[in-house]
Amino acid sequence: MDLNLKKAIVFFDLETTGIDVANDRIVEISLLKVSPGGEEEIKTMRINPEMPIPPKATEIHGISDADVKDEPTFNIVARDIANYIEGCDLAGYNSNKFDIPLLAEEFLRVGFDVDLKKHRLIDVQVIFHKMEQRTLSAAYKFYCEKNLDNAHSAEADTIATYEILKAQIDRYEDIQNDMDEISKFSSHNKNVDFAGRIVYNDKEEEVFNFGKYKGMTVESVLEKDQGYFSWILNSDFPLYTKKVLTAIKLRKFNS
Repeated sequence: MDLNLKKAIVFFDLETTGIDVANDRIVEISLLKVSPGGEEEIKTMRINPEMPIPPKATEIHGISDADVKDEPTFNIVARDIANYIEGCDLAGYNSNKFDIPLLAEEFLRVGFDVDLKKHRLIDVQVIFHKMEQRTLSAAYKFYCEKNLDNAHSAEADTIATYEILKAQIDRYEDIQNDMDEISKFSSHNKNVDFAGRIVYNDKEEEVFNFGKYKGMTVESVLEKDQGYFSWILNSDFPLYTKKVLTAIKLRKFNS
């Protein structure tokens, strides 16, 4: 079944130096744009992460330091990526927990303020796990009856993710072919930041989701423990988490 699109959707996948959202970097990105008319366009690029690629990461995706030494750094391609996804929904596999947060960090790191929260986000893995509990290769075999060759290649994973979402819509009657509904269905919880360190409670208030103040509203914590804000800003938290926290603090200050 073709996707019922009211605007373009971009499926994407990252290959990286590791899995630490705050500190690791992108070495390859693949973006597959599908228009409401069904036209498909794919863009894949390698990126110099400006740091060594650990051997364990190379073992997974096959990309070494030598492969990216002459490739552009993220600050060179940031505007092209931002323009490519502008106005589009974003979809991936485990993207809400990893690819989206890491991409947001890369944009902020080079001073490029791209608000990924304004995009509808669809995580095909969440749909899969809610329904079947498997891996990407198993999902591809299960839904599409194909073997995933070149797994951990950004382009192969991106194309597989696109095909899986279409097959999921075909298979499950309770998943509407509507990107707004799919975005809601493929979210585990209501994160305020991408890393899930701050979430919304039942009253739509921002609350901390970790540490000694877990479950308490951000505003109440910042009011009673002003040092907590400074501690987070000076610790190894994702840049986007710090940005969200600062925005909440400024909103309270200006109210």
